[in-house]
Amino acid sequence: MQLKSLRLFKAVAETGSFMAAAKQLHTVQSNVTTHIKKLEEELGAQLVHRAGGVRLTSAGRALLGYAERLLAVHDEALALFQNAENAAGQLRLGSMETTMALRLPPILAAYHANFPDVDMTLATGPTASLIEKLMVGQADGIFVAGAVDHHRYHSLKVFSEQLVLVSSTPMTSVPSAEELLTATFLAFRQGCSYRQRIELLLASQGINAVRVFEFGTLDAMLGCVAAGMGYTVLPRITIEAHRHRFGIHTMELPSAIANIDTYFVTPEPASWSPALARFVDTLHQEAGL
Repeated sequence: MQLKSLRLFKAVAETGSFMAAAKQLHTVQSNVTTHIKKLEEELGAQLVHRAGGVRLTSAGRALLGYAERLLAVHDEALALFQNAENAAGQLRLGSMETTMALRLPPILAAYHANFPDVDMTLATGPTASLIEKLMVGQADGIFVAGAVDHHRYHSLKVFSEQLVLVSSTPMTSVPSAEELLTATFLAFRQGCSYRQRIELLLASQGINAVRVFEFGTLDAMLGCVAAGMGYTVLPRITIEAHRHRFGIHTMELPSAIANIDTYFVTPEPASWSPALARFVDTLHQEAGL
């Protein structure tokens, strides 16, 4: 069934006349007649009584409710894109936990204040799992460490981080190779970009592998570092925000290891919903891009 046919049928039901329906929708009566006949042929049922004035049959009354709902949903979807400045619908975001904890709250709050009709969901995880979510269509946009180099995806640099080595005791220099060889490191699960920087740090000291314990939350990781369980590598801004809660100390790392950029990655812009497009606008405004 064509939406045009349903719209003409609805007009006939409302006006009780083929001619009045044609006038209401700026077409000719023969066009209305053709579409009603086509509907009747498709459904195998007579929709209107034509003798003694146009009246809906029982089949016509049954169809009318469906026609009204289908046309309403169609018009709602059309309005969503035609009036894109007032975004609505759903926005599914993914983010690294450290980015979510400190960088995103003011941005999300500003977006919600401007577009309260958008329902947001946000999942946290390591970069690798977030990229997988985006690729299988389970997220509209993700905050990850590094750009995604693929023609199907759009990467927007939003934050620059400086990673630091974190320990329970003060450090005057990066631990020696001998110390690191027997050390334990704490990190988010496999696929975390910060975990890869731990591997770079070790490789710079000629170390291939050490014991790494995986953690699911930032608080648990920092608590165990503070208790002397081992080292971790995290953004300086994250440590500064939590230093008052934990007895932790930091040491600067070489720039090749320390400097890392966070990107907001989405499918190509032509595919963005109004909700996603307005979120990117908010990122530009709030993050000063």
